[in-house]
Amino acid sequence: MPNYRRAFVPGGCWFFTVNLLDRRRSLLTDHVDALRAATRRTQTRHPFTIDAMVVLPDHIHAVWTLPPDDADFSLRWRLIKIAFAQAVPKTEPRSAVRVARGERAIWQRRFWEHLIRDEEDFRRHVEYCYINPVKHGLVTRVCDWPHSSFHRDVRAGLFPADWAGDVSTVGDFGERP
Repeated sequence: MPNYRRAFVPGGCWFFTVNLLDRRRSLLTDHVDALRAATRRTQTRHPFTIDAMVVLPDHIHAVWTLPPDDADFSLRWRLIKIAFAQAVPKTEPRSAVRVARGERAIWQRRFWEHLIRDEEDFRRHVEYCYINPVKHGLVTRVCDWPHSSFHRDVRAGLFPADWAGDVSTVGDFGERP
């Protein structure tokens, strides 16, 4: 098994991108309650703080902080992916490799993570989470996307409800088309 270079910092804060295998599907928003339940269940068994999270039809962006003595974010994502896969109907086509391994064809096997370096890095990644549905053309205002911790942060007074205003996006924002 390959040895990926990951930063393991107990109590660290990370930004993640987790994708569906088939980016044309909308499983995450179609079954957002199952994703929420999988996340809550994992969070109960293996605590972490969700600093920011946005669920789009085919991918998730999240900023998490782990407990001071823990750096195992991979375990948490694995448990969330498994619980979600168990909760949704089996409708996806599977490759011979996935069939042989007894795997569903829902998630990309890996995810992207970035260790947050400082407060500015944290701020930029939280804002990236919140602006993402606008960037993908799903809404024109951040407050109109329902699957985001933005609403929690508005209630807590961390963001104004009209943060980022009515946005027209142009550009690729560092993501592949």
